[in-house]
Amino acid sequence: MKRLHVHVAADDLVQATRFCSTLFAAGPAVTKPDDAELMLDDPRLNFAISARGARPGVEHLAIQADTDDELREVHARLKSADAPVLVEGATTCCYAQSAKSWINDPAGVAWEVFHTTGESAVYGGGPVTEDARLASTPTGMAIPAPAAAALRACCG
Repeated sequence: MKRLHVHVAADDLVQATRFCSTLFAAGPAVTKPDDAELMLDDPRLNFAISARGARPGVEHLAIQADTDDELREVHARLKSADAPVLVEGATTCCYAQSAKSWINDPAGVAWEVFHTTGESAVYGGGPVTEDARLASTPTGMAIPAPAAAALRACCG
């Protein structure tokens, strides 16, 4: 079963985590000095909060797949959405090993699709080279700013 992922940037991680834990009646499943994740079953949601210097507010939305098959299914939908897709593939981000891709919706909101395959001791991330970014889009055009900004803020 897939899970909606919402990533929110915060100025004060402790305060934001306390607020969200109260709101959702659940404590974080993952807590790091600059990141917390609440894995909720009702509603089925991965709610991530980070304090890594990004502008406070909703950073990006995502669909988290539980299996490789689910990830392929959602990725196929992205490819048919008539917008450039940034395929990161296997990466380390948010203290996790994942396979992921990014797209912007028509309103400019960055969406990520990913499948987490393991944990990481480091937050991860790093710059995506221009060549890799362009090669991953269907027409070689650049990824619009919201997805690129979310990728940098979330993972590098």
